[in-house]
Amino acid sequence: MNASSMKKRKAKPSVAVAFCKKISLLALASTFVMGGVYGVGPLENAHAQTAYEAAYAKTTTDKSKFTAKVVYLVNLERRKAGLKPLAIHAGTAKASRLKAMDMSKKGYFDHTSPTYGSPFNLLRLQKVPFRTAGENIAMGQRSPESVMQGWMNSEGHRSNILNPSFTSIGVGYYNGYWVQLFIG
Repeated sequence: MNASSMKKRKAKPSVAVAFCKKISLLALASTFVMGGVYGVGPLENAHAQTAYEAAYAKTTTDKSKFTAKVVYLVNLERRKAGLKPLAIHAGTAKASRLKAMDMSKKGYFDHTSPTYGSPFNLLRLQKVPFRTAGENIAMGQRSPESVMQGWMNSEGHRSNILNPSFTSIGVGYYNGYWVQLFIG
């Protein structure tokens, strides 16, 4: 398939999405004319809610995409709460993978690793700079959607996901073990 045939096959947005974009542009344009503050209207909120529900409704089964989907869902939750998205930090992602592998291979489930110590020590060992940090762990969930639902239904895990002090995230998955490391 060449570049010109790829252009021809480009998917067109649905009528509802196109309509929402037009309404958003009109709202933004009228804000500039009137000197007001741009806000999200009811139609745009409805579209965002539909996209949010769709993200959880479609279960990801490709394990190579698990960590990316968790990051996507974390940032969806943060957006819904009015928070800035988290950037993926390579060092934190590596530390998360190491922790998930360590828990699986050594058969434990704990924030304190017999190999690396606390999550903070693990980050220091990986030379990840941070002022503040947090960790969420889970075991046994079969999809990013189910692990995120579990974390969001737990007050402590939810507070890490929605912590405004955190700016970056790393997610690790290995053999049924999930790790989120947050830094700020």
